[in-house]
Amino acid sequence: MKAVFLDYGTLGPGVDTSRLDDLAEVAYFEYSPAREIPVRLNGAAIGIVNKARIGAETMDVNPGLKLVVLAATGSDNVDLVAAEERGIGVSNIRNYCTPAVVQHAFALILALTRQLFGYQSIVDAGAWQRSNTFALFDYPIRDLTGKILGIVGYGSLGRGVADIGRAIGMEVKIAARPGTDGSDAAETRVPLAALVREADVLSLHCPLTDATRHLIGAEQLKAMKRDAILINTARGALIDSAALVDALRSGEIGGAGIDVLAKEPPPDDEPLLAADIPNLILTPHIAWTSAESRQRTLDQVAENVADYLAGGDLRRLV
Repeated sequence: MKAVFLDYGTLGPGVDTSRLDDLAEVAYFEYSPAREIPVRLNGAAIGIVNKARIGAETMDVNPGLKLVVLAATGSDNVDLVAAEERGIGVSNIRNYCTPAVVQHAFALILALTRQLFGYQSIVDAGAWQRSNTFALFDYPIRDLTGKILGIVGYGSLGRGVADIGRAIGMEVKIAARPGTDGSDAAETRVPLAALVREADVLSLHCPLTDATRHLIGAEQLKAMKRDAILINTARGALIDSAALVDALRSGEIGGAGIDVLAKEPPPDDEPLLAADIPNLILTPHIAWTSAESRQRTLDQVAENVADYLAGGDLRRLV
């Protein structure tokens, strides 16, 4: 059976493909421009994608396509309605990068609260060597013990960050789902409007929907504590980037650790790319990219293909 991985390059180097190769004749493409996708899927029964888009028109010119496997959890790049109408199965992968994202989120939290980059910069500039004391005090450092960790999105990632927070003595508070007061949840939930006022660290782990787009904007940032930290390892458009830049420059919040942007790769005019934004750590969507996570990605893709070939519906969305 022929399979095509349209954007294999998104998994990075060093991933072992042998499990997938044992199941199908796989053609790997580092990247597929939109115009090439229908052509490259020609004759394939299985299409594998991470970010490449497969819409109704592509499906129509590839009647042999039987299964689309997402090498990701999000499915907005595949037309699920069109797939269901045409009898094409769609599966995704889940919880493959939880340890990596959880650790990255807390790395950002610790780097910001411990002022690691600020102190590294002044050591590099010779400040320690010129100091009359054994320690430097240029940047304020805060303990996280006893502080409030606000979690927005309490799936596996949010729970993982919450577990680490509790382990170091933080008080964890969970945001109610947008549009609810939290009374329908098994755990005690706090309305977001209240949580943004209370949290010392606010960490986002929710999906991007119409209800969560720009969930954190000028109003929410203004309500946060002036020394609060905002973390986003979920989806870039959860935050109004321009409003965040204004909040950091004006000192409305204490800092931000951002791993995702609304558009990736970002355009040159992305507000968060400016070089003069204080107390911002911006990483290029690398929270998930540990070697272990990337291997789990392909292993779950192979599991989905194997299950489909056996007549199953593992992790099926359609």
